[in-house]
Amino acid sequence: MAAGAPARLAFAVSLCDTAARTMSFAELLHVSALEQARLVRRRELRSSELVGLYLERIAAIDPRVSAFVTVFEGRARRAAQAADRALDRAARRGETDALPPLIGVPIGVKDLNFVRGARTRMGSRGVLPMWSPIDDVTVSRLRGAGSIVLGKLATSELGALPVTEPDTHPPTRNPWDLSRSAGGSSGGSGAAVAAGMLPWAQGSDGAGSIRIPSAFCGLVGIKASRGRIANAFGRDDRRLLYTCGPLARSLADATALLDVMAGLSFGEPHWLAPPPCPYSQVLDRPAPRLRIRLAVDSPIGRSDPEWAEAARAVGRGLAGLGHHVEEGAMAEGSVDDFLPVYKHQLASVPGVRSGRLQPATRWLVEGGRQTSPALAHAAAEALRERILRWIGDAELVLTPAVIGPPPKIGA
Repeated sequence: MAAGAPARLAFAVSLCDTAARTMSFAELLHVSALEQARLVRRRELRSSELVGLYLERIAAIDPRVSAFVTVFEGRARRAAQAADRALDRAARRGETDALPPLIGVPIGVKDLNFVRGARTRMGSRGVLPMWSPIDDVTVSRLRGAGSIVLGKLATSELGALPVTEPDTHPPTRNPWDLSRSAGGSSGGSGAAVAAGMLPWAQGSDGAGSIRIPSAFCGLVGIKASRGRIANAFGRDDRRLLYTCGPLARSLADATALLDVMAGLSFGEPHWLAPPPCPYSQVLDRPAPRLRIRLAVDSPIGRSDPEWAEAARAVGRGLAGLGHHVEEGAMAEGSVDDFLPVYKHQLASVPGVRSGRLQPATRWLVEGGRQTSPALAHAAAEALRERILRWIGDAELVLTPAVIGPPPKIGA
């Protein structure tokens, strides 16, 4: 991506020009989300100051990036002031450790999730805007951990596409090269974190919607196993593809946010036993020797040579650490094998007026309405069996997250 280097450099310089007051943004960009949480907890950095810095950053940068669909400036400032007062009271009583772990730290929420007192549009003119009096389960957990929601983040229409270019909102651009996409469907989440408008963000993923923006924007994204994080979308389809997850600038930040989001809620149709310890603690433990399956190409196409080599370089590094790495072709298949499952899932979104959808989304939704549950189930089972046979006894699968660079906006 050498061609994008001048744009990346120019944009990085423009971002640093918005450097701030007590703590400059040049400094803040090198402070992890977890360290920001520690600074706030120790009252070395006030939540109101931190939130103010990010709001200034959003005002300066987002008109060019279009990561946010809504910014909750007033309520975020009030929440930050309340967090500062709670920290002051706890410090006087010696009870700081009893406060939520992420108190006073900003976050953004994808515009597929419900946030109390806000509209959800799902990036679509085909869905009536839904005002919610409550937070969904994911947002409730984030707030319960002390997070301050700064706004709602752009998504592709219905979260269906790998680029974030809905007709309700300007296209979300990649902060490293404004002519290119930030990916999708959690493109707003990826762009906001990569541009330093948030320390981390919530996204969701059914077919790459966390992983694609993370890869395009240079972040760490985690799509958890089904049943690890409570279903925020209120649907009990046992083949539900979507799950919420974190996007962050480091693995430590991403696993800490995963710990906050993980867990079940009452009536949850899927269930996984809790992990033996928090994910964030696993990073400090030596890894056992793993059997790793490496594949550099995808059923949808061959990877760009640079991307393939990057995956192989990681494989060589893991082998050097004592893991067994075996490269081979990925399980056979094509997009056509997956489409019945995906179309059927999208068609189950309630209240969609397909005549007002963008062409690609309309094709998926209308195709899903013509796909029987039996066909979708059979396709899902066939894919599952094929992939499990390919994985075999491997404990880890290593592949490029995407097969090439971010596409140009509008491509």
